[in-house]
Amino acid sequence: VQLQASGGGLVQPGGSLRLSCAVRQSTVVDHYAVGWFRQAPGKEREGVSGIMVSDGRTYYSESVKGRFTITRDRAKQTAYLEMTNLKPEDTAVYYCATGFLSDWQNYDPSHHNRFYWGRGTLVTVSS
Repeated sequence: VQLQASGGGLVQPGGSLRLSCAVRQSTVVDHYAVGWFRQAPGKEREGVSGIMVSDGRTYYSESVKGRFTITRDRAKQTAYLEMTNLKPEDTAVYYCATGFLSDWQNYDPSHHNRFYWGRGTLVTVSS
């Protein structure tokens, strides 16, 4: 499984960015979710948002609910994270991942191997 992430960059507070994550695998695994984690300097990695490939069920962390929207294009095997009203505390390296949706919540480092990971992309929210 290969994950190709794109997007990210520098944005002012209140601004918007979109992240994309394309999943390349030999077969479509419908019972998996695709989404993002993030890790800020000096902090633990946390689940941000995930979406089921099959039925579109979603997970959002409390800190991004109402500001971030995750969608997916099954034909393109690609997920998108639309981030709006960005805050300085959203600054982090964002990692695209695929795994079970139930593992997005309460993630800890021992769960790392439950996921396939893409390369991280830096999102900086600053004026």
